[in-house]
Amino acid sequence: MVSPFRDIARRGLFLFDPETAHGLSIAALKSGLVPSCAAVAHPRLCQTVAGISFANPLGMAAGYDKNAEVPDQLLRLGFGFAEVGTLTPKPQAGNDKPRIFRLVEDRGVINRLGFNNEGHEAAYARLAARKPNGIIGVNIGANKDSVDRIADYVAGIRRFYPVATYFTANISSPNTPGLRDLQARESLAALLSAVLGARDEEAKRTGKRIPVFLKIAPDLTEEGMDDIAAEALAHDLDGLIVSNTTLSRDGLRDKRQAGESGGLSGAPLFEKSTAVLARMRKRVGPTLPIVGVGGVSSAETALEKIRAGADLVQLYSCMVYEGPDLPGRIVKSLGRLVEREEASSIRDLRDSRLDYWLARKV
Repeated sequence: MVSPFRDIARRGLFLFDPETAHGLSIAALKSGLVPSCAAVAHPRLCQTVAGISFANPLGMAAGYDKNAEVPDQLLRLGFGFAEVGTLTPKPQAGNDKPRIFRLVEDRGVINRLGFNNEGHEAAYARLAARKPNGIIGVNIGANKDSVDRIADYVAGIRRFYPVATYFTANISSPNTPGLRDLQARESLAALLSAVLGARDEEAKRTGKRIPVFLKIAPDLTEEGMDDIAAEALAHDLDGLIVSNTTLSRDGLRDKRQAGESGGLSGAPLFEKSTAVLARMRKRVGPTLPIVGVGGVSSAETALEKIRAGADLVQLYSCMVYEGPDLPGRIVKSLGRLVEREEASSIRDLRDSRLDYWLARKV
């Protein structure tokens, strides 16, 4: 339920177009106008994933803080980790505006931003200037006009190695033409070999090994999921992020906005992304970490991702409708839910509804 205060704040932001409202929210975080509401640490929510110790399993997904402007402010909202980007080597403007659309009836968002960002150097300068504190992931991608997209990902590893807690290679945005082709098996094998090879070289040089995750689409075929799982395991990838936005428009009530091109996120993505998550868990086995993304709007939906096979979860679009206190509320409620289940750790609940989600249609 949305409180009267959150409803008023949301109505105020909704007077602006979505991209302007997004910029205003970044400015508000920078200025300190948004109060911190960091969740109280709960021992049952702590776990180590990919060698990183997380105080709680809830993260801010990439796409919000594209230029690494407010990572620490996001952590102070209650997130256990924050992911910045997607960042490309060169600055790029992205696709033409308008390019973000609210589907209020569906509590969803369609975007066709196209990796708009200020490039590696601007983001690196911000991350290098902050005090190392908290878990910050760096989501890397390729420029639209790149002549060697794999080289762009390698450049991201090398540039941000001194400041990243983990990396995410984003090959699943639908808004850069041809990017999802990197999910095809031969292309993915080449990408993972290059990216993980660069990471291993940096690890040898610096003495620290930074995990690399791969962010995949929810629109994969069964064969596509087979290929990604096989390559992830063959290359000793550190984890998967499931999933990015979808091109599907099934079940939407807002037929006018549904006609906009781009990736759909928010509540309408929950079922599809969670079913794909379960399928990937089944394919990769119990050891490989998975971050579940798509439609997380409450402690219950966050826990359902974990029951379907996720170790960690991320959100973004649902904050458009729920407000900046959402992460703090979710983490607090998650602690209560784990206690109610009489589980010693949230990790004990992972996979507990895997079979249910495996039976759901994608």
